[in-house]
Amino acid sequence: MTTVKTIKDVDEDAWLEFKSIAVRNKMTMGKLFVDMVEEYKKKTKEFWDDILKGSAVISDEEARAMEETISRIRKEYGFRDKKWH
Repeated sequence: MTTVKTIKDVDEDAWLEFKSIAVRNKMTMGKLFVDMVEEYKKKTKEFWDDILKGSAVISDEEARAMEETISRIRKEYGFRDKKWH
């Protein structure tokens, strides 16, 4: 059984474009919407995987030097010293 859902804040131009994309791809708007959600989830996962599991931007030595510099600056300006790992 089909149910009707409402999407708020979609202007007429965007709705017409959405419908025309579905027609051009020979699919229903529901199928297009599901495909768009799946594609969004896939792209988001790939993005975070690249960030969290990708190669390091700086070396361990550079990271330690950066931590020491930050600790020194924090101490110099009266901030609490951040405990690193």
